[in-house]
Amino acid sequence: MSVEIKSVKKLSVAFLKGIRAGDRLLSINSNEINDFLDYDFYTKEEELNLEFEHKGKVKRTKIKKSSEDDIGLGFESYLMDKQRRCKNKCIFCFIDQNPVGMRDSIYFKDDDSRLSFLFGNYITLTNLEDNDIERIIKMHISPVNVSVHTMNKELRVKMMKNKRAGECLSYIHRLAEAGIELNTQLVLCPGINDGKELEYSISELSKLYPAVRSIAAVPVGVTRYRDGLFDMPEYDEDTAGQVIDIIERMGDELKSKHGTRLVYAADEFYLKAGRAVPDADYYEDYPQIENGVGMWTSFKDEAEDAIGELDEEAEVKKSVSLATGTAAYPLIKETAERLREIYPGLEINTYEIKNDFYGHSVTVAGLITGGDLISQLKDKNLGQELIIPDVMLRSEGDLFLDNVSLEDAERELKVRIRTVSGSSGFLLIKDILDMD
Repeated sequence: MSVEIKSVKKLSVAFLKGIRAGDRLLSINSNEINDFLDYDFYTKEEELNLEFEHKGKVKRTKIKKSSEDDIGLGFESYLMDKQRRCKNKCIFCFIDQNPVGMRDSIYFKDDDSRLSFLFGNYITLTNLEDNDIERIIKMHISPVNVSVHTMNKELRVKMMKNKRAGECLSYIHRLAEAGIELNTQLVLCPGINDGKELEYSISELSKLYPAVRSIAAVPVGVTRYRDGLFDMPEYDEDTAGQVIDIIERMGDELKSKHGTRLVYAADEFYLKAGRAVPDADYYEDYPQIENGVGMWTSFKDEAEDAIGELDEEAEVKKSVSLATGTAAYPLIKETAERLREIYPGLEINTYEIKNDFYGHSVTVAGLITGGDLISQLKDKNLGQELIIPDVMLRSEGDLFLDNVSLEDAERELKVRIRTVSGSSGFLLIKDILDMD
C-alpha cells in the first residue's frame, strides 16, 4: 500500500532529500505505511530508509535524524485511508434510531481501532484480524477503548448480530497479556445483559486487572424512531437502581482486593434511579469521565471551587441565559442560582430543553437539535446572550444535529449564542462572568 504525501515542510530533512507534495510514501525501513500510527512508529528510529514514488518512478533515500526530529511529511488525515465502518447490527445501536433526512455523517457507524488510540473512540474488535492485534502489540498502542457489552460469547453474538462478536473477545485477553491497557464499556439493556450477566461480565473483566483499568456501564439510549427495530425497554427507577446495587457491591469488593473500584455506573443510572451521584473520592481519577461517569460530580466540584474564589465585592451587571438538556438542567440551574446570590446585578435565566426530536427519554445536551432549541426558547427572555454547551454542535462548531446552523438559531432567537464546555463547571462560570 502507498499513501499520498500532501505537504512537505520547506527545508525539512525530507524536503532536502527531494520529497515533494504529491509523491507517494511506500515504506519506511521496509515497513509498509498504512496510516499515521505506522508513520509515527517507524519514524522514531534514527536511521530511516524511505521508499517513495516521485512522478511515477520509485526512489529510495536514507535519512539520519535524532529521535525527536520531525522529518517534515504531512498527510490528509491521521487515517490516510477511509474510516472503517462498523460491521455489527447491534440491537441497541443509537445510529439506527435516527430519522431519515439528516446529514450523511450522522448515519456513519465508526468502528476503527486507529481512532480508539488517536481520539478515544470505542471499538467492538469485530473489525480486527489477528494481524491487527499483532500490530497493536508490536507498536504498544495503549490504551485501547473497547465496547464489550457482555463477556458472554453467545449473548454478544445475539446482541451485536455478528457471528464474530463472541470469538473476538479473545482479543481482549491477548491485548491484556501483552500489557496493553484497556478501558471497557458495557452498554446495558434491561433484562438482556444486566443482572447476572452484568455480574459475569464484571467478574471476567476484573480478572484481567491491571490491564483492564476501567469498566463503565452506561444505559441504552432509546429514541422514538424504533419502528422495525428490536423491542427495547428503557431503564426506570427500579431497574436502574438494581444496576447500581450490583456495580457498587462488586466495586466495593474490587476496591478491597485491588485498591480500585474498577467498575462504575454512568451518571445517568443515578439520575434515573433518583439517587445521589457519588462524591469525587468514589471516582478516584475519573477514568471514564468522557463516557458520562462522574461528570456530574466533577462539574459540581469545579463550580464550587470557582465560586469559592470569586471576588464577591466585584460589580457584575449583565443579563444572560443558559440552555441545556434535561439531565444537566438541575445542576446548571443550581450553579446559576449560586451566582445570582453573590451578584444581585447578574440576571441569569436557565432553560431546560426537552428533546421533542428524539423523544423525552433522551436527556443529554449533546442530542439537542437546533429546532428544539428555537421552538422552546422563542419569545423567552434570553438577555444579552444565550450560552449553550458546545456538545450541541458538531465538532466544527457550526451545525446542530438537524442541520440548523448556529447562525440560523441566532437569527430566529434574535440573540447572540455562545458555546462553552459542557463538562467544566469552572469554564461555565468563567464564561458567564467573562473572567480571564
